[in-house]
Amino acid sequence: MDHIDLKILSILHDNARITVSEMSRMIAMSQPAVTERLRKLEEREVITGYRAEISPSKLGKYTTAFVLFKSNNCKEFETFSEAAPEIVDFYRTSGEYNYLLKVVTETGETLETFLEACNTFGFSTTLVVLSTRFEDKSLVASPEASNVIPLIQSGEKRD
Repeated sequence: MDHIDLKILSILHDNARITVSEMSRMIAMSQPAVTERLRKLEEREVITGYRAEISPSKLGKYTTAFVLFKSNNCKEFETFSEAAPEIVDFYRTSGEYNYLLKVVTETGETLETFLEACNTFGFSTTLVVLSTRFEDKSLVASPEASNVIPLIQSGEKRD
């Protein structure tokens, strides 16, 4: 992957609905060349999909929590988790807990009901999100971010 592929990925991360013609203008490449690069990134599974960002609060879901879960019956818990609409991210982890879940519910009460349903599979520790500074940060460094790293390392303050 070269810097052009990284620029394409950065643009797509910011706006997955951008047209190829607009992207080609931003990169100063022809539309067929950008289309070919996109095709190759998809074939190599660097790009695995395109999706919309959905606001949980607009769907009436105001409570987000991370749940560390320890189960002695992993298969049954995984089956339960796949069917649970409250779980939006599900990770198998090492250490004391088997899983890390990101859970989104309507209220604290519906979170409590969800956690009680989980108790039949093991036990958990729950961290309720108070606020979010950022989510889904791009894996591709932007030019602005690369300028910040030397300043952080040198201890300089940026205006």
